[in-house]
Amino acid sequence: MSSTAPARLQNLWDDAKAAGMTEPERLVYRSNILGSDKRVTNYGGGNTSSKIWQKDPLTGAEVEVLWVKGSGGDSASIKLDGFSTLYMDKLRELKNLYRGVEFEDEMVGYLPHATFNLNPRAASIDTPLHAYVNHPYVDHMHPDAIIAIAASKNSKELTQQIFGDTIGWLPWKKPGFELGLWLGKFCEENPNAKGLILESHGLFTWGDTPKECYETTIGIINQAIEWFEKETAGKTIFGGAAVQSLDAAARRAVAAKLMPKIRGLISEDSHKLGYFDDSPAVLEFVNSKNLRPLAALGTSCPDHFLRTKIRPLVIEFDPANPDVDAVIARLAEDVAAYRVDYQAYYDRCKHENSPAVRDPNAVVYLMPGVGMFTFAKDKTTARISGEFYVNAINVMRGASTVSTYVGLPEQEAFDIEYWLLEEAKLARLPKPKSLAGQIALVTGGAGGIGKATAARLLREGACVVLADIDETALAEATAELGKVFGADFVRPVKLNVTQEAVVIAGFAETVVEFGGLDILVSNAGIASSAPIEETSLELWNKNMDILSTGYFLVSREAFRLFRQQKIGGNVVFVASKNGLAASPNASAYCTAKAAEIHLARCLALEGAEAQIRVNVVNPDAVLRGSKIWAGEWLEQRASTYKTDKEGLEDMYRQRSLLKRSVFPEDIAEAIYFFASDMSAKSTGNIINVDAGNAQSFTR
Repeated sequence: MSSTAPARLQNLWDDAKAAGMTEPERLVYRSNILGSDKRVTNYGGGNTSSKIWQKDPLTGAEVEVLWVKGSGGDSASIKLDGFSTLYMDKLRELKNLYRGVEFEDEMVGYLPHATFNLNPRAASIDTPLHAYVNHPYVDHMHPDAIIAIAASKNSKELTQQIFGDTIGWLPWKKPGFELGLWLGKFCEENPNAKGLILESHGLFTWGDTPKECYETTIGIINQAIEWFEKETAGKTIFGGAAVQSLDAAARRAVAAKLMPKIRGLISEDSHKLGYFDDSPAVLEFVNSKNLRPLAALGTSCPDHFLRTKIRPLVIEFDPANPDVDAVIARLAEDVAAYRVDYQAYYDRCKHENSPAVRDPNAVVYLMPGVGMFTFAKDKTTARISGEFYVNAINVMRGASTVSTYVGLPEQEAFDIEYWLLEEAKLARLPKPKSLAGQIALVTGGAGGIGKATAARLLREGACVVLADIDETALAEATAELGKVFGADFVRPVKLNVTQEAVVIAGFAETVVEFGGLDILVSNAGIASSAPIEETSLELWNKNMDILSTGYFLVSREAFRLFRQQKIGGNVVFVASKNGLAASPNASAYCTAKAAEIHLARCLALEGAEAQIRVNVVNPDAVLRGSKIWAGEWLEQRASTYKTDKEGLEDMYRQRSLLKRSVFPEDIAEAIYFFASDMSAKSTGNIINVDAGNAQSFTR
């Protein structure tokens, strides 16, 4: 449906590949190739099933088993363990226990009793929808092109016009047991139909083989795409453009200014992560004359709605007169008004047993001329919420062009958002990690300490921007950490901490990627060794530029962001034992490190009233993985202490009180302590991680 999308879905079915698979494996294969294209179904949306004859582990008899996508999971990546398995005979017997639509939620409690082979995967609410379709293979997808039909005012007539008797139609009904019975009745009464459209919801298709089912799904979606292409050709979209977009650089500059303010206003209870989208599909919508009336209607498909809330917040902005400061000045009022409106929606629609009102802040923020911001508890959810709203935009584009777009009725929307079954699912989610929702920037991020620190913060749920001057090492570190922790959570930025404009731009990039900043780990480093009479002014200034001025520049930008957000912040300096204890032939390095430590003390004083904490970690002799020790510094220090490269680490170990080596992971642990709430009442402090050195005792 997007103006930028390829015209047709490809048929990805490979007979040779499928031939060597078992029936359950073919179900996984079918699901994966369907989920690989977001025009077929959104992340986590839709489900697939196969009715397979298998040997009962108790009786040895052949029984019919429903394999159906379980609760949670995503079609594109689902594996065998993502499917529930249930006895079909027991699922059919459940009909005898059904007491009517007002009691349908209780049927979910019976599903575990139908479990086949002790499968621990919980069955989803859509299980009856697949069970009672009298065909062995069923796909339920949420294609934009189909939902555009389903969300049109005359969706039943459009379905008949486009598909004839091949595809049926059912009116809106919340997913559950009753809708499953409706589907079963439709199939019995329409034996020649290949599927049906659910109003305001999506598409069901079926077949007698996995390939037939898959190809029917792809064929029906392509038929809808072709029809919309023909019907929308030459027509005005969204009422036409009301404004023109800012250029790409200007859009990102606005995002960099605005996202920390939004984030601060909505993160009082828990930190949020941001996502920015200025794709052509988004810009076409936010720039249009019909933006406000369409946005007010909300989304239609339940999956869209659960991710994007009842409606977005539209930020009033004229790109022809781009006064971003005026937007920021009224932003708190706009956010507060949205909360009031959301509370009123809750109060109008709540039932006696409804769960308590949840976070009343908007998820989606639309800005003419700029694009869309989405905020959620983690980066992946923020991104997926944005993708869902793009799906909704595509749906509105099609429906409003050929008909009248109809959003989900408010009460129906509420009954899904505050569904007790949905609340139970939320209650089962794991407890958030200690740094969930937080954003860290680590300078020197591609080195030994920097990479170990990033890994430690990522392990606790933070998003991390790796900042480094070494592009090759930066790319390698980003790829390595992204593979372990997920690409959503790691971003690189090339950063020379001595260049003011580059630092400012790097922090702006961080904001656009994640929405703000919570943790700065200032770790960029250099080391030099020379007697004072052999220390050139150039060498002296290089130490000062990187280790003093560089720490000042990144701290200043972090403080600016922290003060915009007004939700506190953490700065951790990676200094050195040499900042407290003098070393021979290292006057430039030691002096610059001492400056770092005193800068941290000054910043701790300045930041305290805003809950900005500033602390220092002092390493010593961290040889493994350090880029500093890969150059001349190693030779210079070995020469100073009259040893060789091999003997230097042992010399440092024996010099320490504890006679132990210090590794990057040890420094990372101390940094995490200062970055986390474990040290919530600590600022202006120093932790020495040097295996014990009496010269650097702080008192």
